[in-house]
Amino acid sequence: MDQKRCAVASKESLIRIFTVPEAPDSTLSKIESEISSNLAGFLNENIAAIEKPLHEIEKDFQTATIPEEPTFVSDYAQDIMEQLVAHSVHTAAPSFIGHMTSALPHFVLPLSKLMVGLNQNLVKIETSKAFTPLERQVLGMMHHLAYGEDDSFYSKWMHSAKTSLGAFCSGGTVANITALWIARNRLLKANGDYKGIAAQGLIAGMLHYGYKGLAVLVSERGHYSLGKTVDLLGIGRDNIVAIATGENNKVDVDAMRKKAHELEASGIKVMALVGVAGTTETGSIDPLNEMADLSEELGCHFHVDAAWGGATLLSSNYRHLLSGIERADSITIDAHKQMYVPMGAGLVLFKDPAATDAIEHHAEYILRKGSKDLGSHTLEGSRPGMAMLVHACLRVIGRKGYEMLIDRSIVKARTFADMIKQDEDFELISEPELCLLTYRYVPKEIQAKLKEADEETKLDIYASLNRFTASMQKRQREAGRSFVSRTRLTPAKYDHQPTVVFRVVLANPLTSKAILKDILAEQKELAKTDPVFKKYLSKYMD
Repeated sequence: MDQKRCAVASKESLIRIFTVPEAPDSTLSKIESEISSNLAGFLNENIAAIEKPLHEIEKDFQTATIPEEPTFVSDYAQDIMEQLVAHSVHTAAPSFIGHMTSALPHFVLPLSKLMVGLNQNLVKIETSKAFTPLERQVLGMMHHLAYGEDDSFYSKWMHSAKTSLGAFCSGGTVANITALWIARNRLLKANGDYKGIAAQGLIAGMLHYGYKGLAVLVSERGHYSLGKTVDLLGIGRDNIVAIATGENNKVDVDAMRKKAHELEASGIKVMALVGVAGTTETGSIDPLNEMADLSEELGCHFHVDAAWGGATLLSSNYRHLLSGIERADSITIDAHKQMYVPMGAGLVLFKDPAATDAIEHHAEYILRKGSKDLGSHTLEGSRPGMAMLVHACLRVIGRKGYEMLIDRSIVKARTFADMIKQDEDFELISEPELCLLTYRYVPKEIQAKLKEADEETKLDIYASLNRFTASMQKRQREAGRSFVSRTRLTPAKYDHQPTVVFRVVLANPLTSKAILKDILAEQKELAKTDPVFKKYLSKYMD
């Protein structure tokens, strides 16, 4: 190592890392300047157009040895541009319509830098101070959006040291865990000589109340995080009961009622019903009012997983789609989805501010009784101040701005659905209720063959179409011009057989009708050379 590089390792030089930035013309500063002034152009120029195989990327991150000597920031920045940035996923691209990640408003980049620089820890006031009331205000804003309580309610509860209107989380998974954690603890609360589940555990609670087990009922389209939740809470994955959906991909509440009564007759207590407001696969919204009625009949917790669809409440034109959500005991919303906040901004809301009493924790050095430390009512301890970015978006975009974004996304999805219907070689599988839909490419000749085929031939075509759709999706992703995702449904059109379909999410404001037209055209071109199609389906193209 030369003398210049050795000098970096001195005590003085190491301290400078925390106090003095590099010169303005450094590599890192140039990158920062480009990102701040032209993020889209920076990403288009620096992210590789053709996907590099993952096993090749892994070679750049192969060593497990921590470097002995420091590296200049400029050198590191150059390496990371070549190894990381170049092969990252361009989630902000308007042709990236496969997942629930969109372009971000330009102002969140400098504000994110400010948030990181302040480095507040929201677990306690001693490390967050003003960020704590700001987070409580954001929770109050979102609570008001969902539940619509009057001003006196928020004057009493928003900054109360004893309770919380909700909790910020890293995402919908932790939000769902928190909601059902509270549901479980409130169900198995202290009673007589029994001190409650938090003190004595699940087994003691079950014995005290005479339950053979607990169950959570949710649509078969429920998010996989609910399986993690019942696992962590000791309820068991077998006891998250998936209820069938109808052709509209909404849960069958009558079937849910029947199953709930069957479980209770066998000694299994229904702990919670989970309604989905914007399913991950189809964007569908369960009949929330009917589910609220059923939860009252059963005397159980009603949680709504609105991680995706919750932002629709910001639109006065479409919030009626979530009618009944205001009756939920708890609600999950992800701000990093349709509220256009960077990743890591989920939240859970509670209708009753006292609900969080069931999970309240204290410690002598922080989270003391009577303090307003947020960590006393959250699953996570140390957390960044993501509420600042949600606060910024609520203020800068405003409700009317969000309404415009959400309305345009829903209209765009309906427009794309019409484009699919008008092309005789495509099939729309699920109509968009929000801005998410599914479809597949099935040449008209194959469609005609299916109408006259015997059962054996049908099954062969179904299986072949599944292989073909998966192949098409992968090849389109690898081509690097656009991206759609895929999932597996069981539509009546295909005799409820497992059916691989394309899935698109049209939340990016920059995605145009012309781009959507190009994506369909690209899929048609890819189909002409698809090896799976040639092997399995070309024989049916008479």
